Formats: sequence, structure tokens, C-alpha cells
Amino acid sequence: MGSGKLDQLTEQLELSKVSMRAIGEHPFRVIKRQVGFTKVRYHGLAKNDNALHRMFALCNLYMKRRVLAFA
Repeated sequence: MGSGKLDQLTEQLELSKVSMRAIGEHPFRVIKRQVGFTKVRYHGLAKNDNALHRMFALCNLYMKRRVLAFA
């Protein structure tokens, strides 16, 4: 009897972990697929850091494109 409740609780816990993980990993998917930033070539730490910041800024704009279209 207790096994069914335990399985249900475990499933709810896993669903909550998956939803949190999806929120955190979605920007990386956008950067890799839409922006094309799959490989990093070493041009110096400052240049690579600057490129990564640009990619995340573009990612934020891409993910909010529908909201920005109505503004």
C-alpha cells in the first residue's frame, strides 16, 4: 500500500526537478542552436568572455522576441 504513494511522491519530485532543469538549460540550447555557438576557439580570455556575454544577451532577446514584438 505504501509503495504506490511512495512512487507517486517520487514522480512528483522528479517532475519538479525536470521543470527547474529545463528553465536553466533552455538558454544554452538557444545559444547552441539558434546562435550557432557550439565550439569556442581560444582568442584570449577577455575576447572569449566578451563573446559569451554577447551570446547570452542575444539569447535573452531571442527568448523574449514575442514580448518585444508587441512593445
